[in-house]
Amino acid sequence: MPGADTLAEYRRKRDFRKTREPSGEGGPGAGGEPAFVVQIHDASTMHFDFRLEVDGVLKSWSIPKGPSGDPHDKRLAVPTEDHPLGYRDFEGTIAEGEYGAGTVIIWDEGRYRNRSTDKRGHEVPFAEALAHGHASFRLDGHKLHGDWALTRFREGDGQREAWLLVRRGHSSRGAATTDPRRARSARSGRTLKQVAAEEGDG
Repeated sequence: MPGADTLAEYRRKRDFRKTREPSGEGGPGAGGEPAFVVQIHDASTMHFDFRLEVDGVLKSWSIPKGPSGDPHDKRLAVPTEDHPLGYRDFEGTIAEGEYGAGTVIIWDEGRYRNRSTDKRGHEVPFAEALAHGHASFRLDGHKLHGDWALTRFREGDGQREAWLLVRRGHSSRGAATTDPRRARSARSGRTLKQVAAEEGDG
């Protein structure tokens, strides 16, 4: 279970009387392999949010161009605050004036397996691998399948911390990044435009 302050920044940024985003109250996940979710967020700038379940929270990165199935593509991934596990189910609009105002859809979701190892080939716990700045994992989602890696290339000292998300192994055709405005939710089949229209656009 996460510590008491793990989600403090997440909660500080949001007024839960005005947003339908989960507050983070509640228990742990369902067990088994940890979950991942990729959400498209049409906020002040369009981006993809990549989230991995780690130690009772969703570790989160903002990826402007979204994941690519081409191993030659190195996608910038900027860390954001930890999100509660319940956020993996969030699809809808965030009200105008609230942090991250705009529409969110669940582009992909599924489970992942830790593939992080040390130089001797022994498995490294996923949270530890992230702390050291390099984590490998295998995604099993509706759209994203196969091995990936997150690598930190810039520390947060005086600058914003930055990582790269890269597909490992062979290119996967089905995982090519889609046009976010034409993309459909893996959960509901709706586009951003349809979600915004159905929910009153905030």
